[in-house]
Amino acid sequence: MLAADYPFLDVLWTMFVFFIFIIWFWILITVFADIFRRRDTSGGSKVLWIIFVILLPYLGVFVYLIANHDGMAERNIERAQAQEQATNAYIQSVAGSGGAAAEIEKAKGLLDSGAISQAEFDAIKAKALAAS
Repeated sequence: MLAADYPFLDVLWTMFVFFIFIIWFWILITVFADIFRRRDTSGGSKVLWIIFVILLPYLGVFVYLIANHDGMAERNIERAQAQEQATNAYIQSVAGSGGAAAEIEKAKGLLDSGAISQAEFDAIKAKALAAS
């Protein structure tokens, strides 16, 4: 009988309010994270922004977003690029060189170009085959 006492439009309104509440916290956390991660401002200015956001939450968050929206986007892009570069470097470091066949192929290319002699090619080939 509880469902009969709560009309459909009230359900929609409650869902809308809940959605706005979740978005508000998401924006608030994003602003606090950006304030703490900034390296281009001093500790004093960070404290002032935090006090402003805590004392006047809606006004503080909206003013911060208006004043620093470009900087937030740039910092997020830089952070994502740094993470991507670190991931790529890690993957390359653990991927290895491709095994003995790749080393022999590289050595053959050097031999064909005249950069190494036949004896050096044979030494590289023996070393690659011994390592595998």
